[in-house]
Amino acid sequence: MRDIAFVFFLAAVLCVTGGMALGIWMGIAQNFTFAPVHAHLNLVGWATMALFAIYYRLTPRAAQGWLPRIHAGLAIPGVLLMTGGLAAEFAGRPEFLPAAIGGSLMTAASMLVFLFTVIRHGFGAAPANTRDARFDAALTPAE
Repeated sequence: MRDIAFVFFLAAVLCVTGGMALGIWMGIAQNFTFAPVHAHLNLVGWATMALFAIYYRLTPRAAQGWLPRIHAGLAIPGVLLMTGGLAAEFAGRPEFLPAAIGGSLMTAASMLVFLFTVIRHGFGAAPANTRDARFDAALTPAE
């Protein structure tokens, strides 16, 4: 089973791949109607998801339990609904606006979960045992 950092990083890479493909298509067609979708895929999808992955890799305590799964369960579908709804809206299908709104709210809720996680666990790994603490002390110059 892959850990939560991998799940977020895979989602990030898939989002940036889609964002790049959309950007290339817009450039070739000289049709920039979907530029906001491209921007959201690259910023919220790629950058934010990749930062979540890095955080969970560097803060393994935060990657444990049910909360990171809830985080991913809000963040990943949220960005897909938000960008899909935006794309449909810009394509002249206003009936998909609720998907964009729902996805945006899910994405915002995922950020609140992440905020709580960061406040709860801080950033970075604590020394796992006394051996790590002794190693850290050995690197500190003596006075």
